[in-house]
Amino acid sequence: MDTRLLRTFTTLARTGGFTSAAAELHLAQSTVTVHIRTLERELGTRLFDRLPTGTLLTESGRRLLDGAEEVLDAVARLRAGGREGDGVVRGRVRVGTPESLCATRLPGVIAALRTRHPEVDVDLHAAGTAECVAGLRAGRLDLALLLEDEADFPEITAEPVTREPLALVCAPHHPLAARTRPATWARLATETFFLLEQGCSYSDALERRLLALPGTGPRLTRFGSVDAARSCAAAGLGLTLLPLTTVAEYLEQGRLTRVPGPGFDDVPVRLARHRRRWTAPATEAFARELVRQSGA
Repeated sequence: MDTRLLRTFTTLARTGGFTSAAAELHLAQSTVTVHIRTLERELGTRLFDRLPTGTLLTESGRRLLDGAEEVLDAVARLRAGGREGDGVVRGRVRVGTPESLCATRLPGVIAALRTRHPEVDVDLHAAGTAECVAGLRAGRLDLALLLEDEADFPEITAEPVTREPLALVCAPHHPLAARTRPATWARLATETFFLLEQGCSYSDALERRLLALPGTGPRLTRFGSVDAARSCAAAGLGLTLLPLTTVAEYLEQGRLTRVPGPGFDDVPVRLARHRRRWTAPATEAFARELVRQSGA
């Protein structure tokens, strides 16, 4: 069986549409259609139901999917073995990660990896937990970093590699900065907060804690950017809760100060991958370097 047909099949199963599959595979949409029809003819069964909103796997298609992924993984292992007979680790690693780690922890990991394995390239994709998990399941990502206390997702393994301290901060001229006594939750619930977008575990947890208090709730603005939340806090517009590594320079420069108040537990950084999918040598090299740099 032509593995190109299996790759087209698994891509269509993942994307749910002929147009999206064609774009990802860099093929004409008509070619994707021909591949699927050829595969269905060879197997003597319909693999997809064609719907106005896209495609949906049939029962036969669902049964084929696991086997097709195993075949493609086996082919990838054979190709990798042939390329790496010289002992050189090479390849491209696609990593999903929260934006805060893109700018703080990962540059050092990539620099060290480049020294050890110059022929390994890393593509970083800033994304929240849900998008990272979806990317791992769909095969768009090889690894992902999750900032989560718990990470129980079907088909995904997630091992803790380090912990990320959090800091509640405001501008030095903010009223809370001058307090000698820690601010209570009731006091914090009257403030303006700039938090990261929905899906950020520690931002979501803080929002739930604040909104659970009786009385007038806080003003909450969610951003998809660490820099936006940090800059609003530094301008004196409110408070933000961010990983300490992302605000350390602002604290040293006196542009932000830590808010005396409730403590926040460190958030585990978890290295996640698909449970059943083969891990290429380049991906393993990145994972080892991450653990090494994290001191785990």
